[in-house]
Amino acid sequence: MQGSANLNVMLKAARKAGRILIKDFGEVENLQVSMKGAGDFVSRADIAAEKIIKGELMGARPSYGWLAEEGGEEPGKDPTRRWIVDPLDGTTNFLHGLPHFAVSIALEHKGEVIAGVIYDPVKDEAFFAEKGAGAWMNDRRLRVSGRAKMIEAVFATGLPFGGRADLPETLRDLARLLPACAGVRRWGAAALDLAYVAAGRYDGFWERRLHAWDLAAGIIIVREAGGLVAPLDAQGNILEDGEIIAANEAIFDKLAKVIRDEG
Repeated sequence: MQGSANLNVMLKAARKAGRILIKDFGEVENLQVSMKGAGDFVSRADIAAEKIIKGELMGARPSYGWLAEEGGEEPGKDPTRRWIVDPLDGTTNFLHGLPHFAVSIALEHKGEVIAGVIYDPVKDEAFFAEKGAGAWMNDRRLRVSGRAKMIEAVFATGLPFGGRADLPETLRDLARLLPACAGVRRWGAAALDLAYVAAGRYDGFWERRLHAWDLAAGIIIVREAGGLVAPLDAQGNILEDGEIIAANEAIFDKLAKVIRDEG
């Protein structure tokens, strides 16, 4: 696929950051790690990856705004556009030597995500999309799964850790969903969960208490792969609320009904 100049910059930045992450992942036992909070860590590699991404993106588009996990939010001279970045989605996996993590980069224009890249450097899989141009993984066009029966569907979610207050809600979700489906996976990287929905590897995904940088790139990749994406609260806003349901079109309403407890 021949992408726009912005998408090419995003892919270059993601791959460059991925190389740094792989280098440090090979020395994970020696990483200098500091605590950000219960169950939430930041590593030297995380900060180094964000620095590389910011240099590439802001170097190419210095007027754009910036929102990232480590560096926070910076308004740009162009108030209509901003980069939304998670330099290391799946930090806990990374620090425990689990090879499932990614770089996530999105471009927002007037409140709408118009381009996204999710790069898994371990598997060298780059998932990406631009509005109206479809979704891709490396050189292969992506399409959500065609499964229509809940009992055949596999879903992904996150499980609360470190005493988070949403544990009872998640347990209720699982109690309603598990008897009706083929399985639920928790792999610890929300961006890759969304990329896998776009690739048809999962049939759907839902989660609460996420951040804009966890979700932004995945939203457009799923949509451009033919999937549906919506907030948990039908009147809500995904990036502001950090709550999401995503699935193929045939499964979406069934999954949403279970998760929203609509009877």
